[in-house]
Amino acid sequence: MNKDQVKGQAKDIAGKVQEAAGKLVDSKEQRAKGAKLQVEGKLQKGYGDAKEATEDARDAVKKAVKSST
Repeated sequence: MNKDQVKGQAKDIAGKVQEAAGKLVDSKEQRAKGAKLQVEGKLQKGYGDAKEATEDARDAVKKAVKSST
């Protein structure tokens, strides 16, 4: 797990909390900010997932090349 995945997950959770708080106090602004934060978190986590998949693929290729030589 890389830092983008962790930060993205944290933003997503914080956004859910903020959105729920906005619902409790009936604040459209807080709900919108929470939804925005969730989207940012999901995007950042997705970037981290892609980055990790790329690194894993790179490592697999390196290992395959080493074992074939």
